[in-house]
Amino acid sequence: MSTPASGSPGSRPSLFDWAHPGWRRRIAALLALAIVAVAVVVISNFNANLNRAGAEEFPVATQDPSATATPSETPSETPPPPPLPPPPPIPDLPAAAMNILVVGSDSRGNARDDAAHTANTGEQSDHRSDTLMVVHVPADRRSLYVVSVNRDLWVDIPNYGGAKINAALQVGGLDLVDRTVEQLFGIQINHTLMMDFHGFRALIDGLGGIDVNVTVPFQSTHETQQYFPPGVNHLSGQAALEFSRERYAFTDGDFQRVRNQQTLLKAILQAVTSGGVLHDVTAVRSMVDFAGCCLTVDSGFDPLQVAILAYSLRDLDPHAIGTMTLPTAGSGFIAGQSVLFPDYGAIAAVGAALRDGRIGEFARP
Repeated sequence: MSTPASGSPGSRPSLFDWAHPGWRRRIAALLALAIVAVAVVVISNFNANLNRAGAEEFPVATQDPSATATPSETPSETPPPPPLPPPPPIPDLPAAAMNILVVGSDSRGNARDDAAHTANTGEQSDHRSDTLMVVHVPADRRSLYVVSVNRDLWVDIPNYGGAKINAALQVGGLDLVDRTVEQLFGIQINHTLMMDFHGFRALIDGLGGIDVNVTVPFQSTHETQQYFPPGVNHLSGQAALEFSRERYAFTDGDFQRVRNQQTLLKAILQAVTSGGVLHDVTAVRSMVDFAGCCLTVDSGFDPLQVAILAYSLRDLDPHAIGTMTLPTAGSGFIAGQSVLFPDYGAIAAVGAALRDGRIGEFARP
């Protein structure tokens, strides 16, 4: 399991400080043009050269303003800057399977700060996990398997007791979410990624929007009440957020929402793996840099480790992403709450398949 958060708010840091909004806007625009880091390097060099050229064309006066230059004076020429060195290589990830927990916080504020506050003080935070996905990455990195967990599943939260699984984030932060999922499945979570509403919108907008195939048309009950017609929809960050959050518009509620979240995740993975982007070291590093605006990660998942994982997925077939929803034993009420009861036999079988590398028997494309 990942190292628990402790000590200071930096225990579960973002990938980058992301302190330069101008750079963030430029990265987002380049990602929208689907040339990501290659364009970053080219445009950065172009801007640098342009700035130098501008400085030569309009030099700052260093003499008495009343003095005039003689016709014989000519500006000195500056040699062109040396070419940038190639980016350092990204090492290959050891051939071992990994389980990555993806958490979607319903925080309207900053989930990163909320989780750090809970980890450092033990006080509950005002956010829960609207999305819980165990992403299994096989050793060969050519496929992915996603196991979604319904937010209303009634489980035993370690050192807390029975509750809906989405409450683990509220009462104990990301570390408790990890331990709850590990206990439920009987597996080890290697790394954890969390995103809140604001980060999700920024990520999708940074990609220039995302194409999603809507199989069940509906009208959102959230902010813009957007209608999602059947077929391929190009979604902005706000539209994608409403698409992934909706459950009241469906007869089976959270089950269709989970399917929509799986569809959206597939679309995102297809967007970032298309065009050979992950084969370009500079592109990978720039995408990791960009994602720093949007993700909270566990303390063992530093920027280099994220880049190594992303680069290891360069041969991923986006059509070989299997998905499933963890089986339940029906719905009911506990303490006045509408809950889903766990099917412990089915959960044990899924956990064993994750441990043994057989999850493809359950999660299919």
